[in-house]
Amino acid sequence: MSDEPAEKITVIHVRPGKIPQIVEMEDSLKAMQQMVGGMIEEYMPFYSADDERIQDVALICNDEGKVRRMMPNRTIYGENGERLDVICGDFFLCYAPMESERFLSMPEDLQKVFYEKFYYPELFYETENGVVGRKYEPLKESMPLQQER
Repeated sequence: MSDEPAEKITVIHVRPGKIPQIVEMEDSLKAMQQMVGGMIEEYMPFYSADDERIQDVALICNDEGKVRRMMPNRTIYGENGERLDVICGDFFLCYAPMESERFLSMPEDLQKVFYEKFYYPELFYETENGVVGRKYEPLKESMPLQQER
């Protein structure tokens, strides 16, 4: 067993009711499980005809988020705007190209794309057509502090 510290990767951490945070985390299974609150599942639903790298972005969530009745977090939409899934509990986004054997840091330009994509938290409610998520502006105290100029 090595005493060397684990490498770190930069990911986007998304929590229910909060704006995303770009964080550095230890590149270890234990750290990933801690971030999502249990066993991890890799989900790669993203696609873009304009940038092939989008399909290499992985959403890492709790494998039992729905079963454990974790708080609904964000809706995942397909390329035609259809709802694919609702992710429950914390998740993070990282870069996972097929040729890589591990998760990687998100490239900075993709960080910006996905930070904006998941910026607004969602409120979920039941309708006659099923559960619907609506984006809302987060409260000021959950917003990142602005640096003074």
